Amino acid sequence: LFDGRKLGLLCSRSCPGSIIVQTLDLVRALRETPWTVVSGFQSPTEQECLEILLRGERPVIVCPARSVKGMRLPAVWKSAVAASRLLITSPFEKSVRRATAALAEERNRFVISLADAVFIPHASPGGALYRLCRDQSAGKKPLSTIDDPANAHLISLGAIPLPADSAALLQVLTAVCRS
Repeated sequence: LFDGRKLGLLCSRSCPGSIIVQTLDLVRALRETPWTVVSGFQSPTEQECLEILLRGERPVIVCPARSVKGMRLPAVWKSAVAASRLLITSPFEKSVRRATAALAEERNRFVISLADAVFIPHASPGGALYRLCRDQSAGKKPLSTIDDPANAHLISLGAIPLPADSAALLQVLTAVCRS
């Protein structure tokens, strides 16, 4: 699962409805690409994305903001793990049993480190994910977001604005594959 191209997916807990709808459409299109999606799948939007991805056949990497030791897996995760389509990995020691905001930030950095490109449907202005995007904007990994007025702050950081068209995300991913 680590060998192919990986797309990091991170989204703030608070996300405008119009962005959620566009994000879910894009994620449905992602199921048809060779990309592996990697995320914490913790925010409500990320959780909905995981449900869609697990209905497809593409691999997914879940990075919880805690240790994976002793973690209880939902039934749908178990079947995806058994089919070698789901990998659960974490940068945390086995003693880290509860997720915290600080651990979530560290996990998000881990997701970005694993990814070849990063898709941020929305990051709340001034929030932890926005600060991480700001810190990463000078990085070498392409950062994309939904083209929406609510994401003007991300676009001003250099995030590639994706129109409400799943083909645009696929074009960005194709361009990244060529680089």
